[in-house]
Amino acid sequence: MSDRSMTLARATRIRMNFEAAGAQVVDPPYLQPAGTLLDLYGEDIRARAYVTSDAVRGEQMLRPDFTVPVVEMHMRHGAEPARYTYAGEVFRRQEQDPERASEYLQVGYEVFDRSDSAGADAEVFALFALQLRGLPLRAATGDIGILMAAVQGLETTEVRKAALMRHIWRPRRFRALLDRFAGRTPPPESRRKLLETEGTLTGSAVEVGKRRAHEIQARVDLLREDAKAPPIAEHELLALEALMMVRETLPFATEQLRDIAVDLPQINPALDRLDARAAALKARGIDIDNLDFEASYGRTSMEYYDGFVFGFYAEARPDLPPIASGGRYDALTRQLGQGAEIPAVGGVLRPDLMLELEEGQS
Repeated sequence: MSDRSMTLARATRIRMNFEAAGAQVVDPPYLQPAGTLLDLYGEDIRARAYVTSDAVRGEQMLRPDFTVPVVEMHMRHGAEPARYTYAGEVFRRQEQDPERASEYLQVGYEVFDRSDSAGADAEVFALFALQLRGLPLRAATGDIGILMAAVQGLETTEVRKAALMRHIWRPRRFRALLDRFAGRTPPPESRRKLLETEGTLTGSAVEVGKRRAHEIQARVDLLREDAKAPPIAEHELLALEALMMVRETLPFATEQLRDIAVDLPQINPALDRLDARAAALKARGIDIDNLDFEASYGRTSMEYYDGFVFGFYAEARPDLPPIASGGRYDALTRQLGQGAEIPAVGGVLRPDLMLELEEGQS
């Protein structure tokens, strides 16, 4: 049997396991409208996707993942609650790492259920752990919702909080903004010169790219107002830094986060959800005492997740991407739901990488 045949057979077997868990099989088209993905991720997605176009359908992308089209499908037609599974190819450009596959099979499982978010998180994680049983993998978990709650509760301007929220998934940019808003670093030279501009910008001749004078003036006024705001308080900054550094087994991580919540009380509701998830995981037989939790996990690769996140890694093979990953994406349903929303969580597995690890064990 060829490698591809073996991968397809494994993918089919996993998908059937997900069907047995109550999931409906779906098969989104290979070509997806580019507009939706660009709205979600901005122009950054072009560096990771294959783009084409035609006169009738406009700009299209070979599907870079399944989650977005599955969410769109559910928000248009899905009943509640719902569980979906799929198996098929996704396409990712790999210009930075040509050794990685640009086309590969994913098998996924998605849950849309508003009755018990902690239970749904545990359901997905436990089901994935079962498919991966016997492989030499480390499971990592996190919760991006805790950092989001910390940022949203900072005693600073809404403009600054919005800027930090936009860049949670870009740790370097987030760090630079945090240092600037805390007064640790000065604003960029270009911004200082703009703020020093006297008076107002007038006249139709004043343009930068496609921006008109009134748009530039509005931006300058916003920056001037922001410059008057006091820096983020030192105790909040130190607590936020401590939060981002938490990396422990789940029980010890929870203890550390509760200590940090003394200075960041806005994270307590997110920590209550973490406690509920831990109890649900334990009820499904997960050894939470040895389950790793990283407060910053998922911040470089999980752009639409806003709560629980997880991944399974082969530590002996650091050259491999995650064998499986997933998490909660409630906000994505709100973005794609045209006014509707529903709590949702899911993940994907790579059957080709599972087979590669099994071959290494033999």
